[in-house]
Amino acid sequence: MDFSLSDEQKLLRKNTAEFLEKNLKPFVREIDNNGEIPVEFFRKAGENGIISPLIKLKYGGPSLSFMDSVIISEEIARIDTSMATSVYYLLNTSWAYVLQKYGKQELKDKLLPEIANGNRFIGIASTEPSGGSDVANIKTTGKIEKGKVIINGEKMYISGAVEAKKNGGGHLTLVKTKEGVGHKGITMVYVPANADGIEITKLNNMGRMGISTSGIKYTNVEVPEENIIGEINEGFYYSMDGFNHARIMVAAACNGLSYKMLEEGLNYIKERKAFGKHLSDFEAISFEAADLRTDIEMAALLNYKAAYLADVEDPDFYIYSSMSKLKSPQIAMDTTKKVMMWFGAYGYTKDSGIEMAARGIFSYLVGAEGALNIMKVIISKAILK
Repeated sequence: MDFSLSDEQKLLRKNTAEFLEKNLKPFVREIDNNGEIPVEFFRKAGENGIISPLIKLKYGGPSLSFMDSVIISEEIARIDTSMATSVYYLLNTSWAYVLQKYGKQELKDKLLPEIANGNRFIGIASTEPSGGSDVANIKTTGKIEKGKVIINGEKMYISGAVEAKKNGGGHLTLVKTKEGVGHKGITMVYVPANADGIEITKLNNMGRMGISTSGIKYTNVEVPEENIIGEINEGFYYSMDGFNHARIMVAAACNGLSYKMLEEGLNYIKERKAFGKHLSDFEAISFEAADLRTDIEMAALLNYKAAYLADVEDPDFYIYSSMSKLKSPQIAMDTTKKVMMWFGAYGYTKDSGIEMAARGIFSYLVGAEGALNIMKVIISKAILK
């Protein structure tokens, strides 16, 4: 067993960190306050191969591995602790992967180069007002006729819809194409956000302010049949493949945030004094730091294993990605909360930046890319089969 990164991966981490320090860090608080990530950042990230790293060379991407993508995800979360840029990144990474794997050649030739260079957004539209994790029971319909897919229905809590409409792009959208057969009657279709008949309503989240969360209403929205991803009625399986891989990126972002929060906390307790001693001299705090560091390391190693198994196409990788998604957000939230408490009153102010992280990480606890109890369902079914 080899737990070390390759020289190339160490260089990737170093170069990514330097790029983000220069091109993202100066705008982090502005992103959270204004609710928008600068478009220029996406373009520059695309030029540096870190906006959708799994896209192959022939489509203009860097053709990196899942492990490489995890490294980038960690570094993004270290810099933008609001988690907004992490969400944009994981969507463009994971769902471009699905498009690349299952999409028709004409659609891939059209979209992937634009996604790779940061000019176009791609995400997933599966959640509906009547249910989130119960994908098999979606109500949005897709009627296929005369070379077109006509879509009617509504999606809810969809990330990136405003950005896709404004800057270019769309979502891999799940629609019902056959009634009465549950998940076997679902088709995945790429739907541009600026298609006629789409109405986007932005929601007001408590965190992740830099990327929109919206409801999308489809009224007789027409897209060409070439926009169908893979086979008709197989969309459920493609979406599960995408979610399983996306969870690796989610966990990596959570781990990156955990490392950053603990780093901030350690620096503070080594300098701050109370009752004539540094806070780090009190065992109540230093032992807590030891527990946090151990938990973060365990979470990171589990995530690296999930990424490795995805890279070698091990069929059981999804179990480990679910384990990562189960544990990493909880550890990130716990780390952020305890570090805020070390900081005391200052930790509760926006000047500290810790509150921004706390608001952002909550989205991964409440359900982004799968609720925690859904992860337990997946893991329990796998170990009990």
